[in-house]
Parts: sequence; structure tokens; C-alpha cells
Amino acid sequence: MHYFTYRDNQLFCEDLPIVEAAAQFGTPLYLYSRRTYRESFQLIDHAFAAQAHQICFALKANSNPFILRDFAGLGGGADVVSGGELKLALQAGIPASRIVFAGVGKRDDEIIAGLEAGIRGFNVESEEELGVINDSAARLEKIAPIALRVNPDIDIHGHPYISTGRAADKFGIELKRARGLLQELRELRNVKLAGLHAHLGSQITEAWPFAQIGAVLAELAHEAHRAGHRLDYIDVGGGLGVIYAPAIKVAAETSPAPDMALSPYELAEKLLPPLTRDLSQDCTIILEPGRALVAGCGILVTQVLYIKMTRGKFFVVVDAGMNDLIRPSLYSAYHQIVPVVQRPGEWQNGEVVGPICESGDFLAKDRELPPVQRGDWLAVMTAGAYGFSLSSNYNARPRPAEVIVDGATPHLSRPRQSLEALWES
Repeated sequence: MHYFTYRDNQLFCEDLPIVEAAAQFGTPLYLYSRRTYRESFQLIDHAFAAQAHQICFALKANSNPFILRDFAGLGGGADVVSGGELKLALQAGIPASRIVFAGVGKRDDEIIAGLEAGIRGFNVESEEELGVINDSAARLEKIAPIALRVNPDIDIHGHPYISTGRAADKFGIELKRARGLLQELRELRNVKLAGLHAHLGSQITEAWPFAQIGAVLAELAHEAHRAGHRLDYIDVGGGLGVIYAPAIKVAAETSPAPDMALSPYELAEKLLPPLTRDLSQDCTIILEPGRALVAGCGILVTQVLYIKMTRGKFFVVVDAGMNDLIRPSLYSAYHQIVPVVQRPGEWQNGEVVGPICESGDFLAKDRELPPVQRGDWLAVMTAGAYGFSLSSNYNARPRPAEVIVDGATPHLSRPRQSLEALWES
């Protein structure tokens, strides 16, 4: 569900008029609905209630400290892919026992940080990495809990940049080789096979890939048990997709609408039966949702700077650009763009572009746009995932402020970056 609705032609985030937030905090501005991301977490949590499970939020989607602390309070864990994300998760109050460390390129110091923190496990991506973890644990006189990340060669038919489970992708260990490692792990004295892991990619909108990965991991778990390993968890990754268009109806007041492209209950129904048939009750299923938890909770608010017509082409120039939200430029990703205050008048086809000195700096192309004028505010919808976390200082532009809305109350979670901070960093 999300809680962005029109009331008397004004867009609200929960019970807060967005015009008030824009006036108070300025733009560009990331605005998050607390009720939305909390309900998304609880929805997935309830769907998997029949099996011991742990939701490890993928910090790469959104590492806002306020959101992380909320997920920690709901019992959530963290999927981290760097030493920085590990530190953020721990600072947010997420226990190390709920943290799994993924990523194809873990540095030695990051591995040591995870070992010293006592995380639940490392998702191992290669044989050489396995050796490095074993050697690092030996130096610290520790036993490193690891999960083999397998590459099952399953194509989700999504954007190639966010598909991670195909044979040609850089992620994971070939399934055949992973089977061989189940025997060879016995020779490594400072690692313990705690789990198995697979992640197929992002923006999965159908249930069948999850059913397939459930069957693959179930078979591998059975082989692990026969080889004498006792698994603590099976990590099925994330990838549950969201609906980007349309996020809200512009014409009238709306009620909360679903954001997830696939019901978590349908996901559990497809995934759990093959996966848990032979598992012990104390083996935990780990899920790593990122986008599904936060995409719909966030919007990027931007102000119209200029209206421009060039050779019959209509441009709306705004103060947010690819440095604030790179997804349209990077993936040709769609985000619905709506007025914060609706004006009467005709819509027309055009582009919403930013201030960056790149032709690839756009938020929308070939789009029917509402009537706007200089000074109006627009809301870029479904921007809570991979928005701020992918932002940059390109063209020496400060990163935007982030505000959490709880009912009618805005909380400044991250202030707008100052120009002085650009020089200092």
C-alpha cells in the first residue's frame, strides 16, 4: 500500500500536504511515508509466518538511518554489500546476528569487519573468496559462517543490468561447482557452511522464478545434508518487483493502492513447499527484499524552473536531475510524475529534464504532462528505492534532503548537503 493521495487538488503524503514540506525543506526533496514502508514490511513478514524466517532488508535500496532503525524495531535484519553498509546497519541497531554480507567483491578489511562484528553469514561468490574468508578467520582465530551463493542459470527476462542469476552474469558459483564444494569444505578449518544462497535479480514480477529457485535450493540443501552439513539458513535473495506506473490516479482522490507486482502470499505459496519439505524446523528462510519494501514509500519533489519550447518540442526544466535520481537515465526507467497542486488546463506531450549538463539528464521522455508553470512543484512517484542511494554530487550539486512523514508530522532525517561539505569531502 502507499499513502499518497489527492485532497481538493492537493497531493498529500499521509496527512501532510506536500506543499508544506516543499516550502519548509526546499527542493529537490526526498519524502518518505513511514506508514507505507512499515506496512510493506509487515505484509511480507505475515506472508511467511508459517516458516521460521528472517527479512534482511537490502540496504543498497535505501540506507536512510530513520528507515533502518524502524526495520530493526520490527525485527528486521540487513543484507549488506560493503563495509559501509555493515556499519550503517549496526549503527541503526540491527544485531549482527541478523546481518548477511553479500557482494561479488568483498575486500579483505570488509571481511575482517564482518568477522569481528559476528554477522550471521557471508554469501560466498567464488572459490577464491572462500579461501580468503578462511584465511582471514584463521588469523582472527574464528570460524566464519558462510553460505554458498549459487548461480542457477535462471533468466528472469528483465533488464540485463539488474539480472544476476544467468550463467553469463558475474554473480555466484556455478551450480555444478557448488555441489563439489560441499565435499571440499570439510578441508577448510575456519569456515562453516551455515547456509545456501541465490539471488536472481531485481524487478521480478512473476512467481515462477521463485518456484524454480526454491526447487534448486531444496535439492542442493538435501545434498548438503547428505554431505554432513547442518544448515542454519537458506537465503532466497530478493527481487520482488513493484508497480511503477501508475502510482496514483491524477484525476481524483484515491485510496491506497498496491505497490508490489506480486503478492507476498503468492510468493510464499510458490517458494515454501519445495524448499521446506525436507528442512528441519529450525532452518531459517532468509529473504532480502529491498525495492519491494521502500520503492512505493518515497517520492522526489522537484520545482519547475522553466518552461521551454524548442522547434515544437515541449520541455519542463526542473531543479532535480540525474544526480538526484539516475534511474531514468541509467535504465530508461519509468516514474510517474504528477503535480503537487493540480491546475486546470490541457495536458501536452513533452519531457521533464533536469539542470545537469548532459543530454541524458531527464526524468521523463515522450510523456503526457500536466499544465505547469514556473514555481510549481512536481512529484516523481515510486522513488523510495535506488533514488537517494544512487545520488551523486555531479556538477557539484549537493545531495537533497530526506524527510520522513509520520501522519501529519515531517521529520528531517537527513538535512540537505551543504556546499561547504562538498569542499570538505
